[in-house]
Parts: sequence; C-alpha cells; structure tokens
Amino acid sequence: MDDTIETREKKPTLGKGVLFIVLLIAIIAALVLVALTQRSAEGPAVARTTPPPVIVQTETVQYESALVLEERFSGIVQPRRTSQLGFASGGRIARIAVDVGDRVTNGQLLARLDTRDLGAQLAAAEASVVEARANYNIAKTTVDRQQTLLERGHVSQQRVDEAQASADSAAARIEAAQAQANTLKVTIDLAAIRAPYAGTITARMGDEGAIAAPGVNLLELVETGTLEARIGLPEKAAASLTEGEVYELVSARGAVEARLRAETGVIDPSRRTITAVFDIMDPESVAAGAVVRLPLDQPIDEQGFWVPVTALSEAQRGLWSIYAVEADGSGYVVRPRLVEIVHSDADRAFVRGTLEDGERFVSDGLRRLVPGQPVRTSSTGATAERVGISGGLNP
Repeated sequence: MDDTIETREKKPTLGKGVLFIVLLIAIIAALVLVALTQRSAEGPAVARTTPPPVIVQTETVQYESALVLEERFSGIVQPRRTSQLGFASGGRIARIAVDVGDRVTNGQLLARLDTRDLGAQLAAAEASVVEARANYNIAKTTVDRQQTLLERGHVSQQRVDEAQASADSAAARIEAAQAQANTLKVTIDLAAIRAPYAGTITARMGDEGAIAAPGVNLLELVETGTLEARIGLPEKAAASLTEGEVYELVSARGAVEARLRAETGVIDPSRRTITAVFDIMDPESVAAGAVVRLPLDQPIDEQGFWVPVTALSEAQRGLWSIYAVEADGSGYVVRPRLVEIVHSDADRAFVRGTLEDGERFVSDGLRRLVPGQPVRTSSTGATAERVGISGGLNP
C-alpha cells in the first residue's frame, strides 16, 4: 500500500438540508407569533388626550345690505386764464417793469418799446392834419364866394362846381391825415404791454435793449385771483353731481371748497371720463397746479360683511376661507367657511359667503389653526369676543 492516505470531502446530505430549512421557518414563525400576540394585547399607540385649546381673537359677522365705497377722483387746479404776452410790432425793448413772481393789477404797464421814431411820425401826421384842415377852410371859403358871384351872375355854375370839388378833396385829405395819425397812435399804444387782468407774472423771456420780434412772447401772465379745478369723472359719478352746488375737495393743504360750474357732458375717448369744472371759492386756500381730489360715495348693491384681511386664507378657484367658531360639546372648535371678496382695502375686505349674521369667526392667528382645532379667545383686543370652553359665548 502507498503511504499516501487519500482523504475524501464529506458532502451534506439532502435530508440534513431539508431539516435545517424546517427549523429556520419554525423559528421565524415563533417570533412573528410573539410580536402579534403582544400587539393585539396592548393595541395601537394612539394619543388619547385632547390637545389644549388655542387662544385666538374673534369677531362677529355683521351683514350689511349694500356696500358704500368712498372713491376719490383727482384733478389739477389751474387758473381760468393764462396769457402769453408780446409786442404786436417789433422794436427795441426800452423797459420791462415786472419780473417773475410779481403780482400785477388790471391795466398795469408791464413793458414798453422804444417809440421815439413813432412819436416823430405821429407829430408829422398831426401836422398834416392841421395843414389839411387849413386847405379845407380855404376851399370852403372859395365855394362860398363862388356861390355869391353865381347869384349875381358874374360866374357860371361850372366855377361853383369846381370850387366845391376842391373843398371835398380838402376834406378827404383831412380824413386821410387823421387816419394816419390814428394808426401811429395805435402803434405807439401797442408798443406798450399792459396787464389784461390781475394776476402773477410766471415767466420773463427778454430784457431791456433786446430787439423784440413781432408776436414773440415776452411775458407770461397767470390769473391767480380766479382758480378752477378740472376733474375727470366716470359717467355715473358725473351724473350724481348738481350744477351750482358746493363740494369739498381735498388738497395737500387740506379741505378746499369749490362750486361746480359745469360739466362737459362729453366722454373723453382716451380717458373714458367726463370733465367737471369747479370754481375754487377761496383762491388763497390752494396753489395753482396743485392736485385736488373729489371724494364721492359710490354705492354697490351687494350684501356682505367686513372682515380683517388677517382673517382670510386662500382657498381654491379664486375663493377664500375664514375660520368660523362652532360649538363642539363643552367647548368650541374652528371650521373653514368659503367666502368671496367683493372689495378690499388696505387692512380689511368686504366679503360674502356661507356664514350667518351673528356668527363668530377668527380674526387673526390663522397660521396656528387646522380644521377642528379647539379654541378659546384672549381677553385682549378691542374687537375680540370671548369664547369659553365650557361656558359658551361670554359678553
């Protein structure tokens, strides 16, 4: 025999493998059975205590049959008249008697051109008038003499007619000379700018010594003694105004009384408004160019109630919800109710919805609430109502 001993590896038999699997399944089943037994004996771990009520502030639903909104319509205060003043004829500016900001009276001299050449022409024209009158007097005397000689038979009718024609020509020359003189007087008068009404100088576009061209603006005059406000209004709002009635406008300085003078009655195609013109009763109460506002109450035929914006939470499809306070056994809980916003201001909204008049709703603190949350209210807050957990609604 060889000294080498041949070793053979022993392999597990099929019976041993089956036995191992059966034992493993039995152990797992025993563990599962023990776990199910303990779970059924103790039951699921469910909180059996009610969460403490959350302190909230509430308000009462108070329905209104209609909504009345105060709308303000803006306009500009402006003078009734504003004039750009200049010379009708050109020339050298001899004097400007006013400056920007000066208040002037009706007829006051504002500026004047150098009119020395016009004065010389006027003197010559007036001398021509005197000469023409003298020639007319001689011609008239000649007519009288020729008429006397005709009556005595010393001259013919033709001589008389010739003398009369000379007299008529002399009279025409008087009128022509006088017209020339009057033209020069008008030119001299137009060489001076006078205030057409009382007001304030708001612009000056020239100085002494400059050559003014005909029709070029030199001064701007604004009538400050009479102010008006032009305000664009919707057609319905304009129809509610009464012509001649006094209304209170609001400016940066405060209240401004104004009387409605007229409204155009024509809708502006660009702004879709009708212009109403108000006469400012006290021009000193507001400055020209200031913005004024006309407050008007605009009724909206819509039933609803006011809520703070802090009471609203966004819902679906453009709706909102508020939490109503409902009785639940011995206490109170909150339930969401859908509402629709009709109008909103900075801190409140006018809504309509499923709440009844007199119901309570949460006005603040929605971030801490969920539907069915027990609540009670704090004693602080001017608009808060007190909700007792066991005593109901307290005053």
